[in-house]
Amino acid sequence: MVTGGETGAEGPLIRIAERRDVEAIVSLFAADGEGGHGDTTDPNAAGAYLAAFERISRSPNDTLYVAELDGEVVGTFQTTLIPGVPGRGGTSFQIEAVQTRKDMRSRGIGALMITHAVGEAKAADARLVQLMSNAVRERAHGFYERLGFAKSHVGFKMKLK
Repeated sequence: MVTGGETGAEGPLIRIAERRDVEAIVSLFAADGEGGHGDTTDPNAAGAYLAAFERISRSPNDTLYVAELDGEVVGTFQTTLIPGVPGRGGTSFQIEAVQTRKDMRSRGIGALMITHAVGEAKAADARLVQLMSNAVRERAHGFYERLGFAKSHVGFKMKLK
């Protein structure tokens, strides 16, 4: 995977997240009132988030990214390479946990993050890029469609915790 970032003359830098970014990443999700996961900035939960970051960092197939603007984390996303037998043994590329800070939306940051992820998928010779978006996020669905994604499957989840 490409480990460098990309940036425009005035735009955000897309880079691999570092341990120091975890608090800001969690804050993005904790502030999400739509389809959230119960994330919290409560210091008592910090250990769980740091442990997750360490697991992601050690995984050869997972990468956590941030979009940084003027030294602040303004967006995040995670990617996963999924080796598979279908598609003649091709690799799928999953994008998830896409989040842009609320006051920074509609400025091209989300598009830059997705474009970066798709570039990573191409560099990994993936056969397809997939993502899921919460059913209530209708604006996000239009955003992904404008970027070239098509609604193709119905997803199911079973909460275990």
